[in-house]
Amino acid sequence: MKRKLIAAIGIAGMMVSIAACGDDKGSGDSKGTDAKELTVWLTVDAQNNWPELVKAADAAVQKKHPGVKITHEYYGWPDKNAKLDAVLATDKAPDVVEMGNTEMLGYMVKGAFAPLDASKFDNSSAWLDGLKASVTYEDKTYGVPYYAGGRVANWRKDVFAAAGVKSTPKTYAELTAALDKVQKKEGGKFSAWYQPTRDWYAAMSFVYDAGGSIAVESGGQWKGNLSSAESLKGLNEFKNVVDKYMHGDKTKDESDRYIVYGQAKSGMIFAPAWEGATAAAPENDKTGKLKDNVENFVLPGPSGKNLPVFLGGSDLAVPVKSDAQDLAAEWINAFTGPSGQKGLMAKGNLPNNLTDLAPLKNDPATAVPATAAESNWFVPMAPGWGQVEKAQVLQTMLQSIGTGKKSVEDAAKEADAAIDKVINTK
Repeated sequence: MKRKLIAAIGIAGMMVSIAACGDDKGSGDSKGTDAKELTVWLTVDAQNNWPELVKAADAAVQKKHPGVKITHEYYGWPDKNAKLDAVLATDKAPDVVEMGNTEMLGYMVKGAFAPLDASKFDNSSAWLDGLKASVTYEDKTYGVPYYAGGRVANWRKDVFAAAGVKSTPKTYAELTAALDKVQKKEGGKFSAWYQPTRDWYAAMSFVYDAGGSIAVESGGQWKGNLSSAESLKGLNEFKNVVDKYMHGDKTKDESDRYIVYGQAKSGMIFAPAWEGATAAAPENDKTGKLKDNVENFVLPGPSGKNLPVFLGGSDLAVPVKSDAQDLAAEWINAFTGPSGQKGLMAKGNLPNNLTDLAPLKNDPATAVPATAAESNWFVPMAPGWGQVEKAQVLQTMLQSIGTGKKSVEDAAKEADAAIDKVINTK
């Protein structure tokens, strides 16, 4: 699924209103178990792709609570947060709201969402680690993972076959050997692996694979960790990939990767699972050769394990100003429970938990993304993480490394210093 995941920042003014009116809703002994109305905000993904799952959740709640009126509003990703911020400054907050998982942190830090009892949600003990992290702040749960999307490798079978490579690699050594063969055959203007330098999701996968991390927390304080020995090992391997196999513009990010992939100048990408198929669509395939010729596979990491992937996806949260918090939680559980996850998987999404993920590994149609998602990572759940993203600290570091402007060590030290300035700021 294609969309921007925008960090939730700049909502301090809206939160002042929440603090001032905090006793108006969602307070007292009742949290809205007997509420007669429920307002659910979802993105257009649900409206367009699985409306029957929404109706099923409504029916389950209304069967238990006859007479409850459930209203749905649907929003596009670009304008959702501006509308949410505006309404949270009033007394007309929705009761359930869908959030991109990287959007959650800024709202949790500012107290916009009500804490939830994770034990009341099906399969919560098996939530995927990266998704669980996205709804957890200071050891409290403020949302429920909805569904996930991961990253996989995708290559052109014809390009690699022409270089003598007939099957997808199972080890990192096999991968680099295959890439070396393609690079030698195709020449210096071809990218055996088109890996945009500023793509921090890919770079950090190498960091986490090496045992490093973006930042670490100790005693309630976060500190940049990119200059640790483990993180440097991962960054050096990422630089090696970029130096050897990426022969495009080394100042670019990943936003148009699928378009570049469709232009016959690269043999492989590491990207969200939809990008390979999108590159092969008629409007993007400038070669006429990608249809039935691109193949996803799980990317092996230098550590000997599968490369850990960043998990994108959505969460569902209950605004703290909702006067139907308990009913909202029931609706969320009906929507994200076993039947809902089954429906979401049928639409091509990854489930929110390992229990439902396991069977997908045995289905050829879903084995690659399901297997890749087992090993995953997420951003530091630190109060100032949104400011780190806004300042593009990681992208700046990676561009300096990829272009050779700075050494890996110097760029990582500068990034850590920049992270340390803001990461603990609420």
